[in-house]
Amino acid sequence: MTRKNSPFKNKINIVNKRARFDYEILEKYEAGIALTGTEIKSIRTGKASIADSFCEFNQRGELFITNMYIKEYDHGTHYNHLPTRRRKLLLHKKELRKLRQAYQTQGVTIIPLRLYINRKGLAKLEIALARGRKKYDKRQVLRERDIAREMDRERKKYI
Repeated sequence: MTRKNSPFKNKINIVNKRARFDYEILEKYEAGIALTGTEIKSIRTGKASIADSFCEFNQRGELFITNMYIKEYDHGTHYNHLPTRRRKLLLHKKELRKLRQAYQTQGVTIIPLRLYINRKGLAKLEIALARGRKKYDKRQVLRERDIAREMDRERKKYI
């Protein structure tokens, strides 16, 4: 089967729903993930979650994602992976330097927004440099969304 006709083409889209509510997104990046064979098979079946995960640097300056849950592959043997192991994120050195500098100086965090399979069949993670929102900021965002929804409803009446 060629990659163009792959059944996994752009069908997997695992989203961190809480991220946009809890954080203010400053910049987005696309990162590859170093995975084992059974991990990519589980992701292709949609058995993964990035809800409680976050990214952090190690002493060598490499970026890792922690708490990303990938269910053990159903047809795996004793070589199956651990569901919540730390996984290395693959970025260019320039992007890593920029992220690390912001992470250390500005007091921001790096969170995953979306896990998907690209056209080539590779698992990619959309990460973001984000600043945490306070409780009153979250209420303000909800208020703005409600107002926008009400305005859309009123507009539909007159169209």
